[in-house]
Amino acid sequence: MTASIGRVVVLLGAPGAGKGTQAQILSERLGLAHVATGDLFRAAVRDETPLGLTAKGYMDRGELVPDAVTIEMLLERLAKPDAAAGILLDGFPRNTAQAEVLDKALADKGGRVDIAPYIEVPEADLVARLGGRWICRAGGHPYHEQTKRPLKAGVCDVDGSELYQRTDDQPATVQARLRQQLGALDEVVAYYRGHGVLQTVDGRRGIEQVTADLLAALAPLTGSKG
Repeated sequence: MTASIGRVVVLLGAPGAGKGTQAQILSERLGLAHVATGDLFRAAVRDETPLGLTAKGYMDRGELVPDAVTIEMLLERLAKPDAAAGILLDGFPRNTAQAEVLDKALADKGGRVDIAPYIEVPEADLVARLGGRWICRAGGHPYHEQTKRPLKAGVCDVDGSELYQRTDDQPATVQARLRQQLGALDEVVAYYRGHGVLQTVDGRRGIEQVTADLLAALAPLTGSKG
């Protein structure tokens, strides 16, 4: 447990691994504030905080918000009452440079990343999850090859119209996009493994089982028996 600013959990996982779903569940179960950097930016800009205005300037120019500004927002978030027990970071850090800056900033405040659970899913499974969506041409009714198949292949159950796949949902497009992101994720995973805080769970299992595995991995931090 960190000395003065509560626990810091960094939840890792590729797009399609179920990270967002698990982040919501874990934050509720463990009493940790769920912090996604996108939400953090939007709230700061909406509230017109000094850091929010700084971030808005970068975003308005189409530039990336510097890591230092993001870290300051995270530290401000840690200081809020609902984060007294700690935070669960979702979507940050995205690369080793950000992980290093985060570690230094936390250390300066007497804290650290306590644990980094990693929801591991093979690339082929990620492509199947992300590249399996089909849409009805007439009404936009959604289907999925794994979780919601139509009664008749290629035909909408509701209105009988043709099902089609958007370009962004086609497996080849999904795979190309994933490969750009997985390299940086692998580096972050290796970084936290090297620092002795990585805990890997099998993300191919059902949602409830993945939750149970994550809670078991976090048990030493929370003092729970799982």
